[in-house]
Amino acid sequence: MKTYKTTAVIVGILYIIGTLSGILSVAVTRDLFAGEDFLTKIAENQSQLNLGALMILIMGLSLAAMPVFLYPLFKRKNQALALGMVVFRGPLEGSTYILVVVGWLWLGVFSKEFQAAGAESVPLQVVGNVFLQTKNIVTPVLTIVFIIGAMLLYTLFYLTKLIPRWLSGWGLIAAVFYVTVDLVILLGFNLHLDVLYIPLAVQEMVMALWLISKGFNQVELDRLLTERNSV
Repeated sequence: MKTYKTTAVIVGILYIIGTLSGILSVAVTRDLFAGEDFLTKIAENQSQLNLGALMILIMGLSLAAMPVFLYPLFKRKNQALALGMVVFRGPLEGSTYILVVVGWLWLGVFSKEFQAAGAESVPLQVVGNVFLQTKNIVTPVLTIVFIIGAMLLYTLFYLTKLIPRWLSGWGLIAAVFYVTVDLVILLGFNLHLDVLYIPLAVQEMVMALWLISKGFNQVELDRLLTERNSV
């Protein structure tokens, strides 16, 4: 049983690392992509861009590692859902974060060429604008992949009762709010709904602290370890 307490602690820590890294990435790059002079700002603030990219990479790796620790338990309840969670939260979400990081680093290199071109930089500005729009499209797609994985995760937590059902239910409801923001962006509506990100961010931190301090529900864990897998 000590092993599963360790598993709960590791999952909680990975959640905290992922969330804090994501917040920091936004904090350090928030102004770099705004305005028509974004290429100039990026060229003059390479360290900020690189730090933001590093935080995205850390977030992606930590969140992709998390389902690996939960899969051995969740597959006892429903192997299909558990495998889906690993696929979406692991390779799909993780590879998308890596794609974002590569894109950011490429934009950093591109911004230097833009700055060096001087008066002949107009065509490069057009290319930069196209890339920025691509970034704005990729972000909602990443969110949809993330939310599918999150809903599979919270469904499995709800079914297994390894954490209180009010906590996993909170995650399911908050995931709907979260994805709404990016669906609105993807559909082209100019609405500022960032406040809808907050419920899931808070839920993840509450769940992480719960897992670190209390671990899994021991009664439900014992029951899960003795029941047969269902698909």
